[in-house]
Amino acid sequence: MNHELSIFVDESGDWGEYDYHAPYYIVSFVIHTQSIDISSELNHLDNSMNNLGFPNHCIHAGPIIRGEAEYREIDKQTRQKILKSLMSFTRNADIKIKAFYIEKKHIDDNVEAAGKLGKLISRFIRENYAYFMGFDIIKIYYDNGQIELNKILSTVFNSLLDNVVFKRVLPKDYRLFQVADLACTIKLAELKLANHALSKSEQTFFEGERTLRKNYIKAIEKKIFVNS
Repeated sequence: MNHELSIFVDESGDWGEYDYHAPYYIVSFVIHTQSIDISSELNHLDNSMNNLGFPNHCIHAGPIIRGEAEYREIDKQTRQKILKSLMSFTRNADIKIKAFYIEKKHIDDNVEAAGKLGKLISRFIRENYAYFMGFDIIKIYYDNGQIELNKILSTVFNSLLDNVVFKRVLPKDYRLFQVADLACTIKLAELKLANHALSKSEQTFFEGERTLRKNYIKAIEKKIFVNS
């Protein structure tokens, strides 16, 4: 029996009213079996960040792409290298990703939104119930950024599984949490690409739809959780 499973959770979007600038609410899981050693990949990522001049840096994918917040004064080429370093880690580390999303345009209120998202996560757990029960303990890592999501996670996991504990995290402390943030960002870009709604900053950063699909979307797709 495997002993411990880690699930790092992050979200993109909010619970407010529909806004065409932010039409989706996305939740991503990064799933890692603790007995699988990824220290080599972590060291490689840390070395890459050191070489770029960003030691101990917490990578925020969305602001990197948009050139916002702490990346406002950093040139596009450097921002691309930072994100590519995290993408390389994601490709090489033995982890899996699962993303869920709801389109807020078709939802009346927060109660309906929470219900739909809860059902998506519940279905995922039920379909992989034997897998999850194969662990002594499942640790859910979340930064408690949104109370609504925290309630959904607690309700769904605790009602379906009896081997779950929750751990509040700081994003800077866990690279896998930063990958969950990346997964949300790329899923959002994928949805926007499908609807021809990429922003100017996204088009500029990714330098074309083909590059976005090949180097980012397809790379994340290859990590999608499949219970074999």
